[in-house]
Amino acid sequence: MQNASELIEDRTRRTKWYVHDRFGMFIHWGLYSIPAVDEWIRNQRRLTVDEYQPYFDHFNPQNYDPCEWARLAKQAGMKYAVLTAKHHDGFCLFDSKYTDYKITNTPYGKDAVREFLEAFRAEGLRVGLYFSLLDWYHPDYPHYGDMHHPMRENEAYKEMHHDFARYLKYMHNQIEELVTGYGKLDIMWFDFSYGEMTGEKWQPHRIMELVRTHQPDMIIDNRMDGGGRRRGSILTAEPKDYSGDFASPEQMVPPEGVLNDLGQPVPWESCITLNKHWCYSKTDQHFKSAKLIIRSLVECVSKNGNLLLNVGPDANGEIPAQTVEILEEVGKWMSRNGESIYGCGASEFEKPEWGRFTQNGDTLYAHVYEEAVSAVCLPNLSGKVKSLRSLATGDELEETMFWTLTEYIKDHAFFFMNPAFECSYPLPDSNDSVVKIELEKS
Repeated sequence: MQNASELIEDRTRRTKWYVHDRFGMFIHWGLYSIPAVDEWIRNQRRLTVDEYQPYFDHFNPQNYDPCEWARLAKQAGMKYAVLTAKHHDGFCLFDSKYTDYKITNTPYGKDAVREFLEAFRAEGLRVGLYFSLLDWYHPDYPHYGDMHHPMRENEAYKEMHHDFARYLKYMHNQIEELVTGYGKLDIMWFDFSYGEMTGEKWQPHRIMELVRTHQPDMIIDNRMDGGGRRRGSILTAEPKDYSGDFASPEQMVPPEGVLNDLGQPVPWESCITLNKHWCYSKTDQHFKSAKLIIRSLVECVSKNGNLLLNVGPDANGEIPAQTVEILEEVGKWMSRNGESIYGCGASEFEKPEWGRFTQNGDTLYAHVYEEAVSAVCLPNLSGKVKSLRSLATGDELEETMFWTLTEYIKDHAFFFMNPAFECSYPLPDSNDSVVKIELEKS
């Protein structure tokens, strides 16, 4: 049994690539893509297994091309991807030998997880799998009275017996399949804990034994231990061995990043949907703009975090055109400005009023969001700037000083985004104009 310092040391080693790469793709895809409402549709409509069965019978994504998915992720500047191998409905996108409720028994007939892993690895991307701790299909998962099970209020299930130990054996067997049968995995994303269904309930020591024995370098999230919406012991200075390697706040960017109870940063990522749903939703057109995605990514990095951005392919296996368009625009920005994301983290300088800073060693990146009638102020950086360049074009910018109020502003440095006209409008890139600042070595 490792002590807390050993656990943290190993976590730091395992997450080294992760805190460098910063940007990943989350993919929610399964039977729920056919009704195209919500991945929780069984829960929301209290559907029985039989009522949900037609989606299984008709699942045949003939246009599923994970190579296209992988190319899109790479083009967007993403460095890793996580696919829902099994969601809460219990349906497996992989060829599990422990259930018939799997994609190889649908009209599609092939192992989508294996195809996904091969395609993304071929593009040089790291790969991960999402695995639900819940399973609404398995007869031994708690049903009547459970907080989330579709049959939680169905009187017909009130006296029905379930053997949770048998379910745990089934779940552990499937996890073992994934960590032994699909080559090297970089991430396992377990989801999720709630109420009494948390921590020791899952026999997490057995899960960690499987993970660490077969995939010693794989990182896992913190949701076996109440992570996500709840605190989770990854946020303490004395984590458990199953606390996970990174925190996983959902649908938000924490105000100050994620810290443990001693105020020390821990690895984390915000998992965020591109519209308002995780899966493909035919009616949800409330998409975030490329600008918002870019600035959310910058915000995460400026707080020592990652962004795991979700896409929801449709029932035919295609990523919707609007999603593709947004990611392509993000990718154009990343192709010019990725240096300010990869390998970067929080700055030693406070957040400026016009945007954000990210930093990598002695290189500071100014992410300028707001136009200014004159110069951009670099607070408390007077005498600390060695050089200034536009990151996207490499154009040199010069540090300047106002002729008025000199004593009042002597601690600050200034530069013009538009030096020819001694102003900072319009911005070169309305999404985020990045200036690379080499700092004088202290």
